[in-house]
Amino acid sequence: MQPALKIVFYGTPEFALESLKALVEGGYHVAAVVTAPDKPAGRGMKLRVSPVGQYAVDHGIRILKPERLQDPEFLDHLKKLDPDIQVVVAFRMLPGIVWGLPGLGTFNLHASLLPQYRGAAPINWVVINGETETGLTTFFLQDKIDTGDIIFRESMSIGPEETAGELHDRMKVKGAQLVIRTMQSILTGNVVTCDQSRFTDPGSPLKPAPKIFTETCSIDWNQPSAAIYNLIRGLSPVPAAFTDMKWKDGSVTPVKIFRAGLENTGPSASPGILTSDGRTFLKISSADGDLYIYELQIAGRKPVRIEEFLRGFGRSII
Repeated sequence: MQPALKIVFYGTPEFALESLKALVEGGYHVAAVVTAPDKPAGRGMKLRVSPVGQYAVDHGIRILKPERLQDPEFLDHLKKLDPDIQVVVAFRMLPGIVWGLPGLGTFNLHASLLPQYRGAAPINWVVINGETETGLTTFFLQDKIDTGDIIFRESMSIGPEETAGELHDRMKVKGAQLVIRTMQSILTGNVVTCDQSRFTDPGSPLKPAPKIFTETCSIDWNQPSAAIYNLIRGLSPVPAAFTDMKWKDGSVTPVKIFRAGLENTGPSASPGILTSDGRTFLKISSADGDLYIYELQIAGRKPVRIEEFLRGFGRSII
């Protein structure tokens, strides 16, 4: 059993759930969980609790779902909880009145090797930018987002065909392990931090990781094939890169692309042109080569492999 220090955990998505589970299963006392308010989802638009919130409900952990983090009622709840330490994983920015509350501080797990890829979507952007290495960082919160003193950094390689979703699933597990390592270091008084400037290089500018918007996901077939390939990997499975597919009857349908492969022998046609045998392959030309489409989804239908798609729609597009 771990020391009976009171922890408040902040997190919402699946990525954060792994760290919460590691704390609870490791015998730490999570006094409360702070997560996003329930949101409507699905065809019936019924309110759905977040993955972190559902875990808290299932395990009898007190749960707070503030709309505003500076709401007086929420702040009053926090002060009454009187946490010794707070842990933040995949949550929105905390105001100073919140992160400065506990005596042992508030630390965050971030899915990049800070100071690189500060922002909301580091896992997506490292893949979109074609990086071969990324990592995880724990750090104490400060006023500016993702800028606090670093506790631990741990590197991870990125596979040449790995999608953001696959990387996410690996990182959430290693991230949970790093949260436990960080907690142990703080509780034993052995924590040593360093300023993020230690990891900056004047000749290598910092790369941001801003929120992904719809326009980010639209494929420009005039781009080099490698850039398009990385965009598809970096947005798979969600929110997914998309393009417009034109049918023989002249109609156009948006199509999400989840997996693709490169052919770097030069483009077979003008950018954006489809080529297929109608049975086994579909490729789309870019500025300098072709991309074979392996998995896609038409709006309103489930994702399918290309062979299944062509069996149903091959004659309608060629």
